[in-house]
Amino acid sequence: MEDPYLWMENLSDERVLKFIEEENAHFREFIGDIPDELIDDVREYYYLPNIWRAQLTERGIFVQVKERDRQLIKLFETGEVIVDSKELEKELNDEVLLQGFTVDKEGKRLAYNFSIGGADEGITRIIDLKSREILEEIKPSLWNIVFLDDGYYFARFYRKEKTPDGMEPPAERVFLKKGDKERMIFGEGLASGYFMNLQKSTDGKWAMLTVTFGWNKADIYFGPINKPEEWKKVYSSKVPAYPIDYKDGKLYIYTREGKGLGKIVMIEGEEIKEILPENEFPLEWAVIVEDKILTGYMVHASSLLRVFTLDGTLIEEIKFDVPGQIHPLDNDGKNVLLRYESFTVPYKIYRFSERLELVDEIKLGDTFKVEESFATSRDGTKIHYFIVKGERDEKIAWIFGYGGFNISLSPRFFSHVIPFIKKGGIFVMANLRGGSEYGEEWHRAGMRENKQNVFDDFIAVLEKLKSEGYKVAAWGRSNGGLLVSATLVQRPDVIDAALIGYPVIDMLRFHKLYIGSVWIPEYGNPDDPKDREFLVKYSPYHNIDPTKKYPPTLIYTGLYDDRVHPAHALKFAKKLKDVGASVYLRVETKSGHMGASAETRVKELTDMLAFVIKTLGVEV
Repeated sequence: MEDPYLWMENLSDERVLKFIEEENAHFREFIGDIPDELIDDVREYYYLPNIWRAQLTERGIFVQVKERDRQLIKLFETGEVIVDSKELEKELNDEVLLQGFTVDKEGKRLAYNFSIGGADEGITRIIDLKSREILEEIKPSLWNIVFLDDGYYFARFYRKEKTPDGMEPPAERVFLKKGDKERMIFGEGLASGYFMNLQKSTDGKWAMLTVTFGWNKADIYFGPINKPEEWKKVYSSKVPAYPIDYKDGKLYIYTREGKGLGKIVMIEGEEIKEILPENEFPLEWAVIVEDKILTGYMVHASSLLRVFTLDGTLIEEIKFDVPGQIHPLDNDGKNVLLRYESFTVPYKIYRFSERLELVDEIKLGDTFKVEESFATSRDGTKIHYFIVKGERDEKIAWIFGYGGFNISLSPRFFSHVIPFIKKGGIFVMANLRGGSEYGEEWHRAGMRENKQNVFDDFIAVLEKLKSEGYKVAAWGRSNGGLLVSATLVQRPDVIDAALIGYPVIDMLRFHKLYIGSVWIPEYGNPDDPKDREFLVKYSPYHNIDPTKKYPPTLIYTGLYDDRVHPAHALKFAKKLKDVGASVYLRVETKSGHMGASAETRVKELTDMLAFVIKTLGVEV
C-alpha cells in the first residue's frame, strides 16, 4: 500500500521541520491567549509535592519526590537531598527528567537514571552515598540494577546494535559487573519481544528472574543470588506470572493461569500447590510481610486490600472511602511501603506491618465527588467508567481511555483536569477491553484481531454521555492515541473534540519505527498477511474518509519521543489536513515519550486544557 508521506519519517528532512514549525504556529494562533489565563491553575496542582518511588534501607527511606519545578531523590526522615534535577540541569545545560533509582540495602550506594529532553534512552550514575562521589556514569542508561556486596547485576536494552550473542535489536540482556569487568549472564539467543526482570528475595539470598515474551508467556528462574550459573527454570506459564518471594524454603508465585484473574501458587521442592485461588475480581499484586500475604485486588478498576495467612486464610479486608489505586513501592519482608492515589488525592504513603499506617499525604481543599457507571458495548459487554464532578455540572465532559497492553486505568490524579472540573466540567475515565481491569481474558478480548472491541467500548461510553446531553472531548495517549484516532475516523459524530497524544496510528508500519516491533505480540505483525488483514481495517492512518466531517482535533507529540515515532502524529495530521479537517498539531521540541522538565510539561498540559475549553465552549 503506497504511503504518500513516507518522507515524514525522516525527522531531519527540512520539509518535516518546516511543517512542524508552521503547524506549531497554526496551533498557537488558534489557541490565542487562553493558556495564559489557565497556566497558573495548572501549575498550582502540578507543582504539589508528590512521592513517586520509595525504598527501605538500613539508613532509612529513600524517596523520589517532585517538589514544584524540580525532582529530588532524598532521605524521607531527614529531608537530606541526594539528587536534584535542577542541579543536573545546571551541570548539563538542558532539561532533565529523573527516571528512577535503586539503593543497596545498607544505604551506601545509589544508582539513578535520568534522561535529557524526556528521551527513553538516558544516563545512569552510581554514587557513593557517603562521599557523594560518582563511581560510574554509563550511557545509555542501565536498567534493573540489583546490588551485590562486590558488584551488581543490570539489564541492557539494545535499541540499534546487535546483542553480544549476535541477535538483532531491539533486545535485552542481563549482565553481572564486578570491578571493571562485566559479563553477560542471561538472555543468550532470545530475540525481540523478550524482557527480563531480576529481583532479590527479601532476605537477600536468592535471585528470582522472570523472562516474559510480550504479554503471552513467562518463565521464572531461581537460584543463589551470587551464583547465576546455578539459576534454574522452576516455573513456566503461557500467561503473565512473577515470583513474589522465597520464605521458609517455599517460593511463592503470582500467576494469571486459569481465567486470568490472578492467583498465588507455592513451590516446595517438586510440589506446586495453589495457595490463593482466583477470585471474582483480579488479584493485582501480592507481597509477603513476616507471616502474612498482603494483596491488592482490583474491584471495578479501584483497589481493595486483603490480608491472608501464608496458607491462604483471609485475615482482614481494607477498603478506602474514595475509589483509588494502591500499590507497593518497596518491601523488606517486615514492612511494606504503599502508595495510594485517586482523582482528587495526589498521593498518600502508607506503611503496613501489623496494620495499615498513614505516613504522608497531600490533600486538596476542594469538594469533589467520584461516581461510577456502566455503558453497554456493541456486543453487550458492560463497560465500567468513573465520573469525577465538582460542585456544578455544565454538561461538558472530558473522557480519557487507553485499552491495551494489559494496563488498567485506575483512579489517578491529573493536575490539568482539576481546573476543568472547577469550571463546571466532568472528567470521565473508561475501563476498556485490552486493559487488565477484569483479568487476562479482558486483556485478550482487546488485543490483536479483537482490537475493534476496544473502539466499540469507547464509542459506547461516548454515545451514553452524548445521550445525556454532554459535549465531549475524547483524550488518549500512546496506545490511547490509537484508541482516539481510530474512534475519530470511525465515529466522528460521537466526539466534539479529540486530543491524540504521542500516538501509534500507522498500523502497517509501527513495527518498522523505533522499538515498535516489540508491540507485535499485542497488535499483530503487519508483515503477516493474516494479521495485516485486521490491522488495515482499523489503522487510523489508512481509514480517513474525505466524506466525513471531523471535529476539532489536537494531535500532540514530542520531537524526541524515541518510543513512539513522531511520524505517526505528523503523517496523520497531514492526511487530515488534506481532507479539510479542523486539525491542529503541537510538537514539543524538548520532549520525549515520558515528558520533559516540569515547566515544559505544565505548558503542554495547559495547552491541552485550553484546547478543550475553547472547543467545548467553556468560560475561561
